[in-house]
Amino acid sequence: MSLDNAPMTVFGDSISGNCLKIRFTADLLGIAHEWVEVSVLKKETRTAEFLALNPAGQVPVVRLADGSLLAQSNAIILHLAEGSSLIPADAYDRALMYQWLFWEQYSHEPAIAVLRFQRLYLKKPDSEIDSALVGKCEKMLALMESHLAARAYFVGAQLSLADIALVAYTRFAHDAKLDLMRWPRVRQWVGRIEDDLGIMHAAPDI
Repeated sequence: MSLDNAPMTVFGDSISGNCLKIRFTADLLGIAHEWVEVSVLKKETRTAEFLALNPAGQVPVVRLADGSLLAQSNAIILHLAEGSSLIPADAYDRALMYQWLFWEQYSHEPAIAVLRFQRLYLKKPDSEIDSALVGKCEKMLALMESHLAARAYFVGAQLSLADIALVAYTRFAHDAKLDLMRWPRVRQWVGRIEDDLGIMHAAPDI
């Protein structure tokens, strides 16, 4: 098979919400791809082979059908979703989507993803976890709860990349010992987005 006809290759870690965003978006849009597992815990992102793909040493990275490389999860899903309904046609709604994408990476992911990693994978006891990090997670979820008071999706009336980006780690809140029963609108939204994406519910009670 020629390179031009080759499927996209995703270099990702299945425990990473950032990487799963790519899978969710590609599967929803019917974009053929090969998944190459790269373990962060095993330090496989630090090998010379991987650093040749992404000198930043981070997953995900995709190699597109023409051989081009692209990193950073939200940049990747924006590229994949170009021209689809996952990116709002209205200019203002599209800007709102970008707003939530930026917030997800700058504020949400550094809180919930980090707490999840420390508690689930590093097995840190609460005594070794910064209480400010827990408070930051609760603040992020409270903001989401408020935003969802009068809407089913984060932007507009249908699924967008804002929902896909934000659900990636929110659906694993229980891994961080954050009980979404405290934020019922967020909990319902997580279930809704998982259903829209056709994926299994991450939390057993959703």
